[in-house]
Amino acid sequence: MKKLIAEFIGTFSLVLFGCGAAVVSGISATGPAGIGLLGISLAFGLAVVAMAYAIGPISGCHINPAISIAMLAAGKMTVKDAAGYVVAQIAGAIAGAGVLYVIVSSQAGFDKLGEWGLGSNGWGEGYLGNYSMMGAFITEAVLTCLFLLVIFGTTSKEGNATTAGLAIGISLVLIHLVAIPITGTSVNPARSIGPAIFAGGKALSQLWLFLVAPVVGGLLGAVIWKTLLETKEK
Repeated sequence: MKKLIAEFIGTFSLVLFGCGAAVVSGISATGPAGIGLLGISLAFGLAVVAMAYAIGPISGCHINPAISIAMLAAGKMTVKDAAGYVVAQIAGAIAGAGVLYVIVSSQAGFDKLGEWGLGSNGWGEGYLGNYSMMGAFITEAVLTCLFLLVIFGTTSKEGNATTAGLAIGISLVLIHLVAIPITGTSVNPARSIGPAIFAGGKALSQLWLFLVAPVVGGLLGAVIWKTLLETKEK
């Protein structure tokens, strides 16, 4: 139960800090408060770093269903534990998006969330760089695969446990620098589910891609690690 609570808190924090930075003071913010692409990328990455050191000793700080499913595929989790993690992560993401919605809706003059509100992920005409569905899928799958390779490598017996959280957070910053203009950056189904539930519309109708592509990428990362990169015990 402690592990599930930790995963709930970690995913809650990721959505609140990351999506909150994008919505409250991000690219569309007016005046000097706008933190832009780099600021949003750092917000997501630093949220992972903070949570890695806060809850990592308790649950491993997956805070991402794609990671838990990849860990299951790599034989590092049981089905029961992976299922519990995924449920806790999705619940945490929804709660984080809910708190962010309450905050955003308290602003004077608020009417309703716009299309793809609360930092929802998406693609196509009207969404940031107007990239195609194929471009969005490839981006999410490939970057999630690379993200999992960083995670497997830094948390392996050859990795450095004391700096793993920092390396994983930095890799997430890099991922966001590339993917924000394309999809808003998911690489995490839970992170996509939370905002989409409150935004509705296109964010909800396009949610399937951000459930499928990161899981595909995570599984590919697990296969590459297990078959090509992992050092076998003698």
